[in-house]
Amino acid sequence: MNANGNADADGTGFDIVIAGNGVLGLSLAWVLARRGQRVAVLGQPHRPWAGSAAAGAMLGCFGEVTTSLLATEHGRHKLELGIQANELWPQWIAELEERTEGTPVKTAEGTTVVLNTIGTAEIDDANYNAIRAELTRYEEPFEDVEPSDLDWVDAEPISRPLKAFHIPGEHAVNAASLLERLESAAVGAGATLVPEFATRVAYRGERVTGVVLASGRTLSADHVTLAAGARTQELLDSLPVGPRIPRMVSGYGVSALIRTQDGTSPDSVIRTPNRSFACGLHVVPRGDGHVYVGATNVIAVEPRDTAEMRDLVFLLQCAHRQVRRNLWNSEVSKVQVGNRPVSMDGFPLLGDGGMAGLTIMTGTYRDGLHLSPLLAQDFAARILGEEPRADLDRFAPLRQPYRTGTREEIVDLLIDHQMGIGYEQDWTIPVEWHQWIEMDLRPATLAWADELDPEFTPPAELLFASRFDPELVSLLRKYYATCREYS
Repeated sequence: MNANGNADADGTGFDIVIAGNGVLGLSLAWVLARRGQRVAVLGQPHRPWAGSAAAGAMLGCFGEVTTSLLATEHGRHKLELGIQANELWPQWIAELEERTEGTPVKTAEGTTVVLNTIGTAEIDDANYNAIRAELTRYEEPFEDVEPSDLDWVDAEPISRPLKAFHIPGEHAVNAASLLERLESAAVGAGATLVPEFATRVAYRGERVTGVVLASGRTLSADHVTLAAGARTQELLDSLPVGPRIPRMVSGYGVSALIRTQDGTSPDSVIRTPNRSFACGLHVVPRGDGHVYVGATNVIAVEPRDTAEMRDLVFLLQCAHRQVRRNLWNSEVSKVQVGNRPVSMDGFPLLGDGGMAGLTIMTGTYRDGLHLSPLLAQDFAARILGEEPRADLDRFAPLRQPYRTGTREEIVDLLIDHQMGIGYEQDWTIPVEWHQWIEMDLRPATLAWADELDPEFTPPAELLFASRFDPELVSLLRKYYATCREYS
């Protein structure tokens, strides 16, 4: 190992190899290295395709609540994991900043949720009310804010906020600073950074023995954890248990760092409820007169590393129209692209990988960064044979796909979001056309779902994307055929 903590020798053996150097992989490496384990973390330093590198890094479990999340036991359990993680963040940040140097990790005090005139009642109003209901259920403090009193918000009149409330306990961090400090902390604790991708998992019989790197080198290890985000599927494909695990696709997203014209930024996160198959519009302070604006979400079979013009234009128009008009005259400092790891049933893949010495930590969609302290400590305990910190059995990777609703319910949700996209992009149609469009879309989408598979229905965003992506159609059909084979 060289002075920077990078591996520079072939044939090195480790206790644990972690494939993936995003926030989940580095967090786990930090915990394990502090416990005296010989840990290697794999991944290129610039983290191409990584979701965490481009994240707004909101520490928001309640802010992410939707009616569809609450519709299943799996979704509610995911929310409760987020609540557990929220309790760990203050100490996690304090320890990280005590042990490393760099810019502050925390960037926002609380989250302000805005209901504005852009959305639809079926999505925005429903999700806004669902967030409030869950805050009340779990006795989490929040307070209503008069729209005219919203700090920093200056939306155009036809996009003005109608209601708002502030959640003082849901903050945000600087993703870049977090990754830098996690890497420094992990190396300082003795972890080894290997600046390469793993291309496959090595195994003998029913036990994993290490990984093969892109260079052809093999790193041997007693234990392998797959935490490579949307790129994890390539590694799962190298394993005999791979077909029994929900396939991974990418939730490609575009975000931007903006240097504001007047050098100001809000104190808190400003966001809408989740909408349009995505995580809602959000603006996050980043210091030095910068704000983070995010983020789009498009399901894609393969991770992307460049932004499409339409996504960037849509994002920037939303930001200046719905949050602050003078953002239109501000500078775009950086355009970022990330890929959220999305399983084909929409739920995380967390736990035993079905082979001795293998664990899987991915499929977290929009929640991986927020869950990272909880998952890092839980996986470390599992690897070391200790009592787990969290109940992850529901998200065991080897499973049949979870159903997020009946076929009709999923199609109804899809159409609500599809129509919402039109209104968010300011379409102008005769008032009765909304009903006419829905009348045509619903039977057509139901027919498409029937054609895709007679039994299984993917989550709404995957069903929507499949209509335009033959490769995704092929993967879904193959996956569902495999599910029937192993049922």
